[in-house]
Amino acid sequence: MTSGYIHLLSAVAAVVFVFNIPFGFWRDSVRKYSLPWILAIHLPIPFIIGLRIVSGLGWHFRTFPVIIGSFFLGQFLGGRLHRVWRRKHDAA
Repeated sequence: MTSGYIHLLSAVAAVVFVFNIPFGFWRDSVRKYSLPWILAIHLPIPFIIGLRIVSGLGWHFRTFPVIIGSFFLGQFLGGRLHRVWRRKHDAA
């Protein structure tokens, strides 16, 4: 892997991470396994596919752990932020 490819992969992973935070926030606010919960997980996927195509990142197997990891970390952080926000607003 060249350094340019690593920078591109890092940039795409960062965008995927940030893009998934609001979806994780939404996912944590709805009932588990409901339609909105499923949509909060799956709606970002077409964007990520488009981002991979537009960026020229390609479909190399070695990129999948990085992109999938950033996807789940964004979802996780969004859920944590929702819990903090809810705790703050429930206490008020």
